[in-house]
Amino acid sequence: MSQQFDTVVIGAGPGGYVAAIRAAQLGQKVAIIEKEHLGGICLNWGCIPTKALLKASETYATIQHAADFGIHVKGDVDVNVKELVQRSRSVADTLSGGIGFLMKKNNITTLMGAAKFVSKTEIEVTDKDGKTESVSSKNFVVATGARPRQIPGVLEADGKNIWTYYEAMVPEKMPKSLLVIGAGAIGIEFASFYATFGVDVTVVEGLDCILPVEDAEVSKMLEKSLKKRGIKIMTGAKVQELKSNKSDVSATIENAKGKEEKTKFDKAILAIGVQGNVESLGLEVLGVEHERGIIKVDSQYRTNVPGIWAIGDIVGRQALAHVASHEGVICAEAIGKYNHTHEMDYDNVPGCTYCTPQVASTGLTEERAKAEGYNIKVGKFMYQANGKAKAIGEEDGMVKTIFDKDSGELLGAHIIGAEATEMISTFVLGKQLETTEEDLIATCFPHPTLSEMLHESVLAAEGRTLNA
Repeated sequence: MSQQFDTVVIGAGPGGYVAAIRAAQLGQKVAIIEKEHLGGICLNWGCIPTKALLKASETYATIQHAADFGIHVKGDVDVNVKELVQRSRSVADTLSGGIGFLMKKNNITTLMGAAKFVSKTEIEVTDKDGKTESVSSKNFVVATGARPRQIPGVLEADGKNIWTYYEAMVPEKMPKSLLVIGAGAIGIEFASFYATFGVDVTVVEGLDCILPVEDAEVSKMLEKSLKKRGIKIMTGAKVQELKSNKSDVSATIENAKGKEEKTKFDKAILAIGVQGNVESLGLEVLGVEHERGIIKVDSQYRTNVPGIWAIGDIVGRQALAHVASHEGVICAEAIGKYNHTHEMDYDNVPGCTYCTPQVASTGLTEERAKAEGYNIKVGKFMYQANGKAKAIGEEDGMVKTIFDKDSGELLGAHIIGAEATEMISTFVLGKQLETTEEDLIATCFPHPTLSEMLHESVLAAEGRTLNA
């Protein structure tokens, strides 16, 4: 006998479990199906464990510069890679267990196994032992996320010397040299992490800048900072061949001038994007439209088949955990016919990269604002002019704001420097509330804080900066 539900969510990542909770809050009988780990990639192999690792590297860097604060550490600082990794895994395991608690708290049925559609109202769930059960529902939300992208025959991970982010998070020891292929957020975070521990890191990016979705000025500042830390960065370059040997990796790299270089590294990380998990779900049986791992949906995440919805990485918007969660709420509210359902504003999504220095942004870059025809004015304030930044020894960075000169509308904000990923929320909220330059200027910011720089950057757009 098939179990009956109002809504069934396939995938328990940050999009899926949030959608399930919101649907349950709206009075629906809900089930969630997960093939591997509650919390998905984000909690288990992405956002959370990587931040635990990055905190370890930040702590190590702080100790290395303790003498700058009058604190002298005697002897060598021992880095125990095994313990470092164990802490990261422990944090992930704890939070994954917390998702299970949230499911019970909200009376959501959890089914562990792989889901496959039989019809648009029924799926089969097969557990790890091969046992299958049937589940029926009025609505199904596909939230199966994504996996590391690879290029068969060219850039393929073997789990030994050529890694994806899975292996990069659990090294047995620090390699002496590392090739990072791809300079998006994932690639740059790993490059920053390993370089802090003394690994000789080379980053190869096909486009002409690192973090290519960020403002060009911020990207250039970050590249300069990373190079200062000893990271070799090759933009406009391409890895033509990558081969895993017995104990290292051979790479043929074509640089920006078209010249080929043959080099060996201890390890290599593939950070060339993600691929949506849409295979093996039986979507073809239903006629759900999808292409290259992306399911086509409308603004409230309906597919072309009534009763089938999709959210997260598989719908082709920003592949970010907070985007998936917000989509999950909107989708659940549309299913539940909630009176205050809204649409996602993809132009006001915070992007965060947790390298050193951190990078965060929302809204339009200066280049895109100009391309869209805005008459803009730009404000900038450097970290080195901020008292708190000087006090904590974090003077490398900048806050940049972009306004529409005609209306005063905040079009975009970009931060590079310490705590950038925390401070960006002020601008995200301001943009959501349709704040203007005048509103921000009239706001009293606390002192001494890094957040004062947000105010100063706005003042700078009017030529009114007070501390620089």
